[in-house]
Amino acid sequence: MNTHRVAVLAVDGVLPMDLGIPTQIFNARPNTPYELTVCGDTQETVTTSSGFTLGLTAGLEALGEADTVIVPGFADYRRPPHPRVTAALERAGRAGTRTVSICTGAFALAAAGLLDDRTVTTHWASADELEALYPRLRVDRNVLYIDNGTILTSAGVTAGIDLCLYLVRKDLGAAVANDIARELVAAPHRDGGQAQYITRSLPTPQATTLAATRTWALRRLDEALTIPRLATHAGVSPRTLTRLWRQETGVSPHQWLMTARVNRARELLETTDLQVEQIAARCGLGSGTNLRARFRDAVAVTPTAYRRAFRHRAS
Repeated sequence: MNTHRVAVLAVDGVLPMDLGIPTQIFNARPNTPYELTVCGDTQETVTTSSGFTLGLTAGLEALGEADTVIVPGFADYRRPPHPRVTAALERAGRAGTRTVSICTGAFALAAAGLLDDRTVTTHWASADELEALYPRLRVDRNVLYIDNGTILTSAGVTAGIDLCLYLVRKDLGAAVANDIARELVAAPHRDGGQAQYITRSLPTPQATTLAATRTWALRRLDEALTIPRLATHAGVSPRTLTRLWRQETGVSPHQWLMTARVNRARELLETTDLQVEQIAARCGLGSGTNLRARFRDAVAVTPTAYRRAFRHRAS
């Protein structure tokens, strides 16, 4: 595989969780071509929003050498980054480098002029400010992320996971993205675009009480995973399981499982020659008819059309 260089730009006041998402997902693995660099305005250190310092491995020149540039959120987002930073971002964006923001990182892209005349997204609590400061853009408050070709933006915090996994899926296919999602103990979320609308951003997970049960469920998607069965595995009551599940993932167990099953179907459509009925059975969706309906709801295309478009990635 050809090396794909990912530069994560850490500006002063960078949010540690936002920074951790791309560094975790684009870290080197045997089955990915990513080469990760955390860079900044200096080659020494940057102070995070939590007060601790972070060592950098490169300066702003890394943005010009990268295939993908990712800008995590930062605390003082109302104030544009140093002109050197915005100039480097502008050069990367104008050169066609894939440039990505997580949460309030969108403010840095806007300061560099990369979001002009685009529909973008950011953390719901900062959407009004982004539009007020940069009136040439429009903020969609109802999506997890938006793909504008070489410019991509995501909503608050955990939506960065959705966007980063989406990038992996675009680069390497559903199988690799699902492997990384399983490593993170999270089902891959829905794709961006018109199929991505939700009523609010997913909340930051408050606990990981049910992490082991989610991992257990991901390995048994072909089985009947009822609320009582999940609750038995977790050692809690069904009512407690439902409450904790929503607290930790932002969605109900049913919604989470449906997303996991559809993403498993995507992986099998990309990497196997199984018939739709066989894939439905392996994903726990029962029949081909049900799979087609669920797949169209989530991805906005039929399984056959999806396989036609993405089957080549398996090779």
